[in-house]
Amino acid sequence: MHIPSGASQTIDILDFSEALGRSGQSGGYDSTKWLYVPDFYTEYRYILGTRGVNPLICIGINPSTAEPDKLDNTLKSVSRIAAGNGFDSWIMFNVYAQRATRPDDMDREVNAQLHKENMAAFRYILSGVGEGVSPAVWAAWGTIIEKRPYLPDCVRDMVSIGREFGAHWLSAGRCSAKGHPHHPLYLRRDEKTEPFDIDSYLETMK
Repeated sequence: MHIPSGASQTIDILDFSEALGRSGQSGGYDSTKWLYVPDFYTEYRYILGTRGVNPLICIGINPSTAEPDKLDNTLKSVSRIAAGNGFDSWIMFNVYAQRATRPDDMDREVNAQLHKENMAAFRYILSGVGEGVSPAVWAAWGTIIEKRPYLPDCVRDMVSIGREFGAHWLSAGRCSAKGHPHHPLYLRRDEKTEPFDIDSYLETMK
């Protein structure tokens, strides 16, 4: 379990560029295989994934306890779905970067600095996809997006950035009654991704 020590506004947060520059220096994992930013366990996480040129970029709501070589069940499912759909790697990203095993423990109000740096991380991920490859962004946050009113606006910022890179959005599994994309847990091992109309979905979130 990870329970935040307090609101993220009360802690020092590394800028994404600084955290990326340090990545791979802490040791304890193979930095030629893993992309982990920051590369040490702390109250937030920008990126966790494997390196490749055609990643499946999975978007959850917020990170939990996973680290390189210490994947939780959600990340194990993400890895299987990525491989089963022909991707050479996967990246776990989140709408909001604060670690909290229980989403009810997330910040009550959005931390503008943390969100800004998280969007810088998203831009970095999309820019790193191989030349000529449209970034594949898997909406996978489930109904948890209803936990905080600021989360849909965070997604809107991600969609805007995604347009700059020609990203296409995907889902996997049956959407909820309200149209929320399925969470990675409890998907079949052979579940296939399919196009997801992110713009129409966000219209329902107004």
